Amino acid sequence: MPWTARFGAVVIGLYALLAIFAPWIAPYGEAEILGGAFELWGGDHLLGTDNLGRDLLSRLIWGARNTIGIALATTLLSFALGAILGMAAAANTGLIDQVLSRLVDVLMAVPSLLLTLLALSVFGPGVLNLILIIALLDSTRVYRLARATTMNVIVLDYVEAARLRGEGMVSILWREVLPNISAPLIAEFGLRFCFVFLTISALSFLGLGLPPPTADWGAMVKENAALITFGDITPLLPALAIALLTVAVNFVVDHLLHLASGLKE
Repeated sequence: MPWTARFGAVVIGLYALLAIFAPWIAPYGEAEILGGAFELWGGDHLLGTDNLGRDLLSRLIWGARNTIGIALATTLLSFALGAILGMAAAANTGLIDQVLSRLVDVLMAVPSLLLTLLALSVFGPGVLNLILIIALLDSTRVYRLARATTMNVIVLDYVEAARLRGEGMVSILWREVLPNISAPLIAEFGLRFCFVFLTISALSFLGLGLPPPTADWGAMVKENAALITFGDITPLLPALAIALLTVAVNFVVDHLLHLASGLKE
């Protein structure tokens, strides 16, 4: 494993610990107002306070739990939906394949952020709506990958041998196809997580993400943006947390892609 992948794995592990143990690590509650607005670093508040007097360090830690947790749930849902439909379409190259593929083409023809903003405007902001809308739109990319890789595998000899043994299509897809397309799907999972993570942060910055007073890194950048005028780097801390996790995940994904390619150093 190269040093970049090791670095990415360590960063992801640290973020996971913060997300899981946030209630015990954070010195204060995520919505607890403790002092004046925009207090300086130091004292009882290591990174100062935000625009409402909440401890910024605690908000950053709680933000890891909220932002990463929702992004992970959204990515898992989008992968489950996209992979199942993509494999089903490849196994039934008829009306089902044509209907699903044309629907996916229509959804992918419009920028996903624009569709997300439109859908949230119609159904209203909220955690459940956010997860369902982003997962549905993001599953189109997973569908295309799952369909393409399944069509490459389903014509191979060992799949035909499974058919001759009398195995059903569901069993063939689960036991023969899925294990042989898992490598590109796992790598794509990391990339999709990054895109979902950045999308949720962007929506929170625009005011359509997680509802207040829930701590969210994208919203924290917006809430404290006024400090940049005075040369304070506080608004850059949640932005740095977003960037660091994105880079770390990409380092690990690059290594997984290299392993899946079968190339040797």
